[in-house]
Amino acid sequence: MSNTIIQGKVSFVNHEKQYVMIEYEVNGKKKTINGVVDDKTQQQLIKDGLIKKAHTFHIGDIINFNAGLSGRGDKMVASNIQYLYNPALDVLINKAKTENNFIGYLKMAEDKIYVKEIDSYLFFPVAVSPWQIIPTEKELNEAVTFSLENMENKEKVTAKLFNNNYIPEFYAAVKLQKAKTPVEAEVYKISPHGIYLNIIGDKIQAKIALSKNTAATDLVKDIKVGDKIKVVITYLSPVKIIVEPVL
Repeated sequence: MSNTIIQGKVSFVNHEKQYVMIEYEVNGKKKTINGVVDDKTQQQLIKDGLIKKAHTFHIGDIINFNAGLSGRGDKMVASNIQYLYNPALDVLINKAKTENNFIGYLKMAEDKIYVKEIDSYLFFPVAVSPWQIIPTEKELNEAVTFSLENMENKEKVTAKLFNNNYIPEFYAAVKLQKAKTPVEAEVYKISPHGIYLNIIGDKIQAKIALSKNTAATDLVKDIKVGDKIKVVITYLSPVKIIVEPVL
């Protein structure tokens, strides 16, 4: 591989096969080259001190790289790909500060859901709730509305869909939480750190941390797996549930 550092722009990302297509210029002539950006390759770059952390690549990323013949010697490939910045991402983040509402299309790669912003073609991983109904193949490629989250860290920006479908048990838990109705939960596991409960079947589960709950610490002395205890759902969101025992 050549040691010459070349600057280019990512023009295409295959999130499933984890490679990028890069556009760059040599002596005024536009060229394209492919490079691998999988986890193994990026971890080696971290180990070699060439990058500080792994990056999820987007179309429009400005990068540095080296170019040289592949191992088989049949084509030119990019190596030592280092992310610099992405002007399109900066534009979206600035827009989100005043109007965090975007349109995109759902995509699936490596069993993960992404949304592709309609204008920039940037891909953002979708934060999925453990109680969410995953979109079907039919729903992929359909237009959705979403907002951006974790914008303070450009490496970890995620998308939050405005319209999500959840399993029936989640909606039942929402009603119980709003009404502060006690629930008879079944203990399915006990550890030194907590009591693990089935709140609604095995679809909605929660943990009572023993170190933070004196009442639970006293309770665990006489409890065993399969026992039932009454709890109240004190907090519930699409990603987190907190319950407290009813004394």
